[in-house]
Formats: sequence, structure tokens, C-alpha cells
Amino acid sequence: MRQHEVDVLVVGSGAGGLATAVAAAHRHLSVLVAEKEPVFGGTTARSGGWMWIPCNGPAVRAGVQDSKDKARTYLMHEAGAHFDAERVEAFLDAGPRAVEFFEQNTALQFDLGPTFADYHPDAPGGMDGGRSIVARPFDGRELGPEIRRLRPPLAEITVLGMMIGSGKELLHFFNVTRSVVSAFFVGKLFAKFLRDMAFFGRPMRLTNGNALVGRLAKSAFDKGVEVWTEAPVKRLLREDDGRVTGAILHTRTGEVQVTARKGVVLAAGGFPQDALRRAELMPHAPSGHEHVSPAPPGNTGDGLRLGEAVGAAVDTTLPHAAAWVPISRPRRRDGTLGTFPHFVDRSKPGIIAVTRSGRRFVNEAQSYHDFCQAMVARCREEGGPDAELAAWFVADHRAFRKYGLGFAKPAPVPYRHLIEDGYLIRGRTLADLARQIGADPAALESTVAEFNRHAARGEDPAFGKGSTSYNRSLGDPDHKPNPCIAPLTAAPFYAVRLHVGDLGTFAGLKTNANAQVLDEAGRPVAGLYAAGNDAASIMGGNYPGGGITLGPAITFGWIAARHMAGGND
Repeated sequence: MRQHEVDVLVVGSGAGGLATAVAAAHRHLSVLVAEKEPVFGGTTARSGGWMWIPCNGPAVRAGVQDSKDKARTYLMHEAGAHFDAERVEAFLDAGPRAVEFFEQNTALQFDLGPTFADYHPDAPGGMDGGRSIVARPFDGRELGPEIRRLRPPLAEITVLGMMIGSGKELLHFFNVTRSVVSAFFVGKLFAKFLRDMAFFGRPMRLTNGNALVGRLAKSAFDKGVEVWTEAPVKRLLREDDGRVTGAILHTRTGEVQVTARKGVVLAAGGFPQDALRRAELMPHAPSGHEHVSPAPPGNTGDGLRLGEAVGAAVDTTLPHAAAWVPISRPRRRDGTLGTFPHFVDRSKPGIIAVTRSGRRFVNEAQSYHDFCQAMVARCREEGGPDAELAAWFVADHRAFRKYGLGFAKPAPVPYRHLIEDGYLIRGRTLADLARQIGADPAALESTVAEFNRHAARGEDPAFGKGSTSYNRSLGDPDHKPNPCIAPLTAAPFYAVRLHVGDLGTFAGLKTNANAQVLDEAGRPVAGLYAAGNDAASIMGGNYPGGGITLGPAITFGWIAARHMAGGND
């Protein structure tokens, strides 16, 4: 068997793994990243790329008034009985320092979301903006030939394959047919996209999670980090005293024994595609197959199983095993079903959500995590514990063509093929739409009539849509008086079916403030660390703000590298 020796072996190549690798290499440790799939980037490359880190440098420079005490108060409120004081304190201490490290020593640069509010901004310690940052758009050409190994973005959230940044950039795309400035802005981006496709066969302007991975990968390669793809880890190696000392990798040229002098870091992306663990930990998926995830197919819980095999403990006590998000299923050209996570359309005026009863059940503009909890609760209330867990977004023609609905894009993008595929349902009237989705026609008509009666004044007394800064941040700022509320009056009407999905798993390996993996007795497993979604979430099973998986991922990656290098700064 071939032998390979490094200081640090990182299992997985998403944000947590690459951040660990970059930080360790900066401290003069030799690093190997082992990725089981042919491409690197993990779920991060498919994500929005936001990182939730209170008191981050970009926010401080922008004059945002935040404090560690305020952030701690917010996390205590959000996590409740599952608040992990030791790890939260480590995160709040190290987060700003990790951001500073990446800004000063790597290709990773950040942009602030100044109006990207916490998801519960009115809770104690909540903020109206400033805690979420995103990687600045990145020119993929800087990766050279390695760009071919970068996982592409989730196809369903691109426009014809073109990546769209968040915030103001997204608003330009919504206004492309109504603003000369927006049309010019989008036109320039589209011209660059066409150039890239002609010369490179893929977009080179990377945004969101693709930009985060691209910048981290560029930094890793610059610092001499090796990234082996198609190299799954089969098992960990340990000494008689229990210390983890490396792993056996299966590569295209045979098995390789990798010795890791300083440590092994598990950062394999959690278990969103592991049907067995989903069945165990997700009550809405009793067989494990009722759940839908946009995560890559390789995220099958390898890190958790590798850890358990050497005595590590998995925390299964959190009230939610994953970050829930409503997912719709457009049909791809090859006939398979895609996954579209609904981030933005929920908050737009003229769009509501109903169950098969034809009734609304939630403030649609609340976080996707809260939305899915309400969806499951209402479906079970109406149909019992074995009820079908399904809901529909409903929009009138005016809202649909202005904002789109899920994978169906706004005007002038064609949409009739989506009706033919069965993804987009269209009804001449609300009653016609109700019959097609299997809802009660009279109930849907009554629901919309009652909603419209208040929506004309921008009000939603039933659920308060548009009542928080987070709600409003994703609405239409040009729509008055409430950016999230408008009557549904313009026929025809449209619907898209929703399923419960995830944006990453919360249940994971127990770790301490140094990112060391713990055994059942709470003792560190020597030589073993975890970052990203392989580690149990520090958010207590809740979803406090945009980027609460990736923020801790890069922070605890930085912490793990510091600990393996024996440093304190």
C-alpha cells in the first residue's frame, strides 16, 4: 500500500474543510484535503455563500453597532435549553479574528449585507443587519486549470447557467424590464457570461457559495495544499492509546495510507443524503426518502460514521436535525427532478402559501426554517400524524410575471414548458387552480378574499407578513406601503408544490471549543477534529440568521488549525 505523510488530513472540501486547510497551511503545516467526489466545493459551492459572524470586520468598518454580549444574548434566546456556552463563546471570540485572518492573508474577501437582518430581529439581541457577510464575486480564471474541478452552482438557482449575486444584483434582475439602469447592468453581466461560455464552456464570474469556494481554493493552492478528488476515506487509523493518526484513502490508483502527524479534520458535509440517518432523526421522513435535499449526492454522513467508528459521539438531542427549507421539484432535461430552494419569492407581494385545505398557515416571509415547521404542523393538524406533507405557493399573474415563482423566472423568460412538465400549475380562476392542486375551491377563494381585503392596505392581521426587518429585506422595496403584501387579483393564477428539504444538517459529532471531537464521556478523541456540518450545530437546532452554517464552519476551521499548530492567536 502506498504511504503518504502530512501534518493535517482534511476530509471534505466545503467551506469548513478548505478554511481549515488554508489556516493550517498558513501556519506552515503540510495539508492534504481528501474529497470523495470528482469535484471540490461540497454543499458550499451550491449555496448562497452567506456567513453569519457577529462583530465581523466589514460590519465594524461600516459603523454597525454590535457587541459580543448582544450576540450572546441573541444566541441564548435562539438556542434555549440547547445553548452551548463554551462553544458559543469560542465562536464569538474567534469569528471576527478568523474574518480578519482571511482578509489579510488569503484571496478570501467579504462584502457586508448591511440590511440582511437576523431572522428574528425583534428577539433579545437581534439585529436589523450587519452580522451576515458573503464572499466577494471572484474571477474563476484565477484558478487556472483547477476551475475544471470546482463544483458548479446548483443549476436551479442560476439563470440559464449564469450565477446571480445577492442583494442589489438580484434586484437588478427583478427590474430588468422596468429600468434602463437595471437592463444595462444585467446586459453587461449576460455579455460576460456569453463570452465565458464561448471561451471556457462555463461561467467564470463566480458569486455566492461558488465565489467562497473559489477564493478558498485559490488560497489553498497558493499555500501548497494538495486537494485529492475521487479519494474517499475508508477508515481512520489510530494508535493503541486511541489517538487518531491518519486514514486509509481509496484513490483511482489504489489504496493509500495517509499519516497525519497533527490531526485529522472531519468536514464531509453532514448527512443530508443519508437515508438511514434521515429516517432516524427527521420525523417527517419515516422511511428516509420523504425528504428532499439540494446537497451533493456524496454528502452521505461519512464524517459521522468515521467518527463513530473510533468512539466519537453524535449529538442527536437537538430539536431539529437540519436547517429546513421549502423545496420545489422542476424537471431537468434528462427527466430527473431538480431541487429549487425557495429563499426570496416567499417574501414578495402577491404570493401566499396554502396547504391542501386551501388555507394559509404562516407568515410566508419568515425564515425558511420557520416556514417548514409551520407547514409540517398545519399538515398534521389537518390530516393527522400520517398526513401528506405538502403545501403550495400561490401567485396571481401580475406577481408571477414580476417576481417569478420558484424555478419559473419573471418576464420576459418563457414559462409554458414548466406548465407542460407539471412543475407550474395554472388556473383560469382560483377555483380552477384549487381543483388542480387538490384543494377545496371554496376555501381557497375565501382565503384569498380575506387576504385581499387587508392586503389592499398593506396589512396582514392573520400572520403579520412584512412586519419585521427580515421580512422586508427580501420584499420589493418599490412596493408600498408594505414590500411583502399585495392582493391576488389578476387572473390567471399559478401554484408550485412544496416539499420539506434542508440547507444542511444540525445533528453531528460532539465537539469542544477547540473543534476537537468528543467521545461519549465528553473527552476529546486525540488527533480528531470536526468542522462544518460534521460538527453538531452551535445554534441549538434553530436558525438565527443567514449563514449560521458557513459562519461557524470557517470559524471552527480556523480554530482547529490554530489548535493543531499549537498556537493561541
